Amino acid sequence: MTITATDTLVLGNDTPWSQVPAMLLPAYGETWIMVGVVMVLTILIGGSLGVLLFNTSSRGLFAHARVNLVINWFVNMGRSLPFLVLMAAVIPFTRIITGTTIGIPAAVVPMVLAGIPFFARLTENALRDLPEEVSAVGLVSGGSTVQIVFSAQINEALPSLVSAVTLNIISMIEYSAVAGTIGAGGIGYLAVVYGYQRFDHNIMIATIVVLVLTIQIVQFAGDRLAALLRRP
Repeated sequence: MTITATDTLVLGNDTPWSQVPAMLLPAYGETWIMVGVVMVLTILIGGSLGVLLFNTSSRGLFAHARVNLVINWFVNMGRSLPFLVLMAAVIPFTRIITGTTIGIPAAVVPMVLAGIPFFARLTENALRDLPEEVSAVGLVSGGSTVQIVFSAQINEALPSLVSAVTLNIISMIEYSAVAGTIGAGGIGYLAVVYGYQRFDHNIMIATIVVLVLTIQIVQFAGDRLAALLRRP
């Protein structure tokens, strides 16, 4: 049977396995750059919002119903939008902040906006699960508000906060894959452009395996660290 040029193109569409690592490793590195930048901002901003959300509630150190209502509204609104919708909705804002709507900087903006309210709620839940005596002991001991927040609340909630960070990292890895649809780079971009649009089965299989293994490793490491911190 004679194979034409068209047939050769179709049959040879898959990237040889020997060449897959050369394409996969740079994309994997880009994914972790995105996730790393996003998680630093998410923990700093989202964690602070979570602490404020808890401490402005009726159980907090500085209860304030109106402030709590505003923060609660912001967190709920941020968590109510699917990431793909959020990513499309904030394109004008992303262009103002980064000057572009493609690439890693353009992906970081919606990922941070999605990650902040999610981590804020997880932080609030971690603090809410603490016994009420944790803050009370700090107050009786004469500690300042900052000392009680860091030395009592956050310190006691550390295992739960580690689990929250783990969950957030996994979510950001998933969001980075979605961000590949806007040319953000990373594993998602590789899967969309090569695996899906060019029907490259080897690339698609490789990206799926790498994502599954990465999430399993992150979850295992997070669970182990949280378990170690829970030990008396």
